[in-house]
Amino acid sequence: MNAPFRYAICNETFGDWPLARACDTAAACGYGGIEIAPFTLAARATCLSAAERGEIRRTIARAGLDCVGLHWLLAKTEGFHVAHPDPVVRDQTVAYLGDLARLCHDLGGRVLVFGSPRQRSLLPGVTPEQALAHLREVFTRLVPVLETTDTVVALEPLSPTETDVLTTAIEACRLVASIGSPHVRLHLDVKAMATEAIPAPEIIRASAPWLEHVHANDENLQGPGFGAVDFLPIFQALDEISYAGWVSVEVFDYAPGAERLARDSIGYMRRIEAVLG
Repeated sequence: MNAPFRYAICNETFGDWPLARACDTAAACGYGGIEIAPFTLAARATCLSAAERGEIRRTIARAGLDCVGLHWLLAKTEGFHVAHPDPVVRDQTVAYLGDLARLCHDLGGRVLVFGSPRQRSLLPGVTPEQALAHLREVFTRLVPVLETTDTVVALEPLSPTETDVLTTAIEACRLVASIGSPHVRLHLDVKAMATEAIPAPEIIRASAPWLEHVHANDENLQGPGFGAVDFLPIFQALDEISYAGWVSVEVFDYAPGAERLARDSIGYMRRIEAVLG
């Protein structure tokens, strides 16, 4: 094995816990990073003062964690859409994504995972080709802010049950390549890869030049090891491409409870890693 994987967990896993408690629990389980959903901090990124951002950053650091970055970027917001036919809406979306890049930087993070299925899906009168052109425009215009903040937006292919725009890794890689910036790259989610016709290990190998970030979860919406997905071939593929980014646990079904999800997910991944190592 080339090097140990770096494990993080998404903070919304811990529900309404105070951030300090979530960070301390994550660190106690063995995670090295925390990934933040902005809506758990404030209604809008712009609502957080410099002092509040500094305290959030210190809270993460006190637990011995790194801030990986942000995800669920446009969740629980209104008025934003990256494929909207109205250029004014796209302007507003670029501006707010810039605000999120600045927040990510202020918290000490690097990666902004762009999933946001509702804010990219096809709208009436917009063709798939036009939607992709709008996405290319929006993320190309975002590049100067990403460069200034030294952040990366990682575009996430999602399943056809969630959206009808960017539903395969191949499509996302083509879009990333067409933008041609090291600040616009690819995010892969295990749950989403499971819906593709191509097996996840093959997707990982084919996507290697653009891959920035990985979410670990299962088709059953819980954590790795909680369902039927075998992570051994997935980790083998990540090892083969010398993946050096974070493997971040993101779940959507919290029924097992935050502490069990956090503890058992990393325990399972470490057992898989031990087999490789």
